Amino acid sequence: MLTATPSTFITRAPRDLAGWAACVDLDTLPVLGGTVDTLTELRLNEDAVDAHLLAETVAGDPLMTLKLLAHIARLRRGREGSDIETVTEALVMLGIPPFFNAFGDQAAVEDLLQDQPEALVGFHRVLRRARRAANFAIGFAVHRMDHDSTVIHEAALLHDFAELLLWLRAPTLALQIAARQAAEPALRSAQVQREVLNIELADLQHTLMQSWRLPDLLVRITDQHHVDTAQARNVLLAIRVARHSAHGWDNPALPDDVAAVADLLNLGIEPTWRLLRDIDGP
Repeated sequence: MLTATPSTFITRAPRDLAGWAACVDLDTLPVLGGTVDTLTELRLNEDAVDAHLLAETVAGDPLMTLKLLAHIARLRRGREGSDIETVTEALVMLGIPPFFNAFGDQAAVEDLLQDQPEALVGFHRVLRRARRAANFAIGFAVHRMDHDSTVIHEAALLHDFAELLLWLRAPTLALQIAARQAAEPALRSAQVQREVLNIELADLQHTLMQSWRLPDLLVRITDQHHVDTAQARNVLLAIRVARHSAHGWDNPALPDDVAAVADLLNLGIEPTWRLLRDIDGP
């Protein structure tokens, strides 16, 4: 169990991007409690585990996904050849016993935030949005017959990981941002982040992905400042739909989102509405 101490959390924002990046230690980053439990179970019967079975657990956890992809990037540093872009590819390359050797004992998010219930709620709110966005993203990608649909799913899942990290590393600051936005719904996220954190989370995220040498395709289609390809639009629109439909389908921003998705998928407006509801499920 990971127990939080007064030094665990950042209570005063570092002054710049480099300061924030230095506060993130990927090796000690916790993962979801459900991931910890499942990995413990699977390890007991390691001989029956294959990459596809393990990927079902890892790929649903953005923090575990980050840790695995960064670990593979470190192992491959200096080697020629294409990037390992997906969780399944990473597990096939690494192998099952080496995976458990590298990631056998993981701390749980729920233990870290056990004395920060509001922060845990905020963390899970972002996680739910990320998972819904990933579902929308792969649904759009499959409709477009994009051969990189798995990477697109991954990119949407990881798109807001810096916000997850903020809840884990600086819950007090994350709560300040949430309170500001609740009081002023029209306030842009980037503006309040600069005021409270001295940076924008999107910039921190891009810096960390490059520092961890994550796959180029994943970095490109996750970068919201360069939405210049169909794959990047796919991810961005999935994020927008997930964000705007978080509390139901009556958000006034959704019609514009639906029109943009319809254009991306070459569908009519009504079929697009039906597709979105089908992807989201009951």
